[in-house]
Amino acid sequence: MKNTPKKGAFRHIVFKDGDTWYAVALEFNIVESADDPRLAFMSLLQAVDGYIQSFKRIRGAMNFEALNQKSDLEYEKLWSDLHSSKPIKSPFEINMYGVAKV
Repeated sequence: MKNTPKKGAFRHIVFKDGDTWYAVALEFNIVESADDPRLAFMSLLQAVDGYIQSFKRIRGAMNFEALNQKSDLEYEKLWSDLHSSKPIKSPFEINMYGVAKV
């Protein structure tokens, strides 16, 4: 499914690296950080909303590449490992992951 300004979805992962929690929106290449996983995730949702609203304001023409970016390989690998039939132990503490609709 391709994201458009009116509908779509994005994969997200919230994980801890060191003392910091990170929330990643893979299709938008947005990363937020905080001291608490819930705050990182809420910041991510706000950033995604702002990103989509900005895209709508500039009327991204018919080029939806900004809404369907190729994510960083490290995050893709982490996503794959989380969904593997034989999950590989991650060096990160995972708080949550899933797909959110926009």
